[in-house]
Amino acid sequence: MTVISKKRLKEFWSIHPDAKRGLTDWYSHMKAGLFLSMAELKAVFGSADYMSDRDRYCFNISGNKYRLIARITWGVTVFVVEVLTHSDYDRKYVDKRKRK
Repeated sequence: MTVISKKRLKEFWSIHPDAKRGLTDWYSHMKAGLFLSMAELKAVFGSADYMSDRDRYCFNISGNKYRLIARITWGVTVFVVEVLTHSDYDRKYVDKRKRK
């Protein structure tokens, strides 16, 4: 699949060097794979979750220390929306749901 964009991953690991291995592993698996469904994605990325309120997918990176948010066009492209620390993810996504 085409992954857009590795630049966003590199920018993140330049700030958080310990994320590099996890992000490069994720990138390699996504690039080599042809994911046509959530079931196929979960077979490789068991912790992947669908974010129904955003129509995006969340991946745990580096033992759940980081979170990668992506949009997927099944069988075609993966667009990296953002990479966050777990605490930044909680502030941005989890805390908002608790306030509703």
